[in-house]
Amino acid sequence: MSVALFTHLACLDHDPGGWHPECPDRLRAVLRALEAPEFAPLLREEAPPARHEQLTRVHGADYVAAILATRPAEGDIVPFDADTMMSRGSAEAALHAAGGAAAAVDAVMEGWARAAFVAVRPPGHHAEPGRAMGFCFFNNAAIAAEQARARWGLRRVAVVDFDVHHGNGTEAAFAADPDLFYASSHQYPCYPGTGAARGIADHIVNVPLAPGSDGGDFRIAWETTLLPALDAFAPELLIISAGFDAHHADPLAELRLTERDFAWVSEKLVACAKTHAGGRIVSVLEGGYNLDALAASAAAHVRALMGI
Repeated sequence: MSVALFTHLACLDHDPGGWHPECPDRLRAVLRALEAPEFAPLLREEAPPARHEQLTRVHGADYVAAILATRPAEGDIVPFDADTMMSRGSAEAALHAAGGAAAAVDAVMEGWARAAFVAVRPPGHHAEPGRAMGFCFFNNAAIAAEQARARWGLRRVAVVDFDVHHGNGTEAAFAADPDLFYASSHQYPCYPGTGAARGIADHIVNVPLAPGSDGGDFRIAWETTLLPALDAFAPELLIISAGFDAHHADPLAELRLTERDFAWVSEKLVACAKTHAGGRIVSVLEGGYNLDALAASAAAHVRALMGI
């Protein structure tokens, strides 16, 4: 069974400014890498816009309305905070990013794809239920998890996150619900300043990594803490917040991973999904700001999803 690739050209129209690291060229670099012949078997799908009810399973209705109502004039930018900017095309991009994540869940649950990679932007894991931050407006991974529960009746859904930054938004969305599992490795101290503790509950597991940590430290964190906790949770669906900014070449943090480390953790997560979730994985692009490192790392990740 094939792996689906969800994306949409609208995600290129989110333009937070020429100085901003979360630029449209990030997505272009990923999609260019996935045009290589080895990725020809991918099922290439258009990410639909998210529906209102999909967004409001995670975010408050007033918050959703405020995001969607922010449509600056062409060339203008509206800041939500020092890092999170909206341009004319940002709301539409965010709708397709969230909708692509939800559609990817439908694809793997319908059974015509075994796994899916959602190549979209803006990213999502910093978006809290009522707050945009960290380049994020809607929490794509959390919206995917709630799609699995609302439409498909799943009970135990896991999001795992290897972005260099802690996914404070996903943790906030899941904190009160023990049927939603969140596990994260991330640099600490680092933006957004959360994720210092091992976890705030049994279903929230954080492993902070010191600046300068390398692939060996990363693999130990996953092998000794995060993967065993995920295995004990036994998810019916596995969702990955796939950020590649822990790469040693990335300019926004100080971890020292390579694309081989991303391939390794991806293979481990594929194995876990086969054990507990019928192989069902939805992976959603998060960070990664060195274009070459992002492209190579995303390609390594998708190879693992495809089993090649």
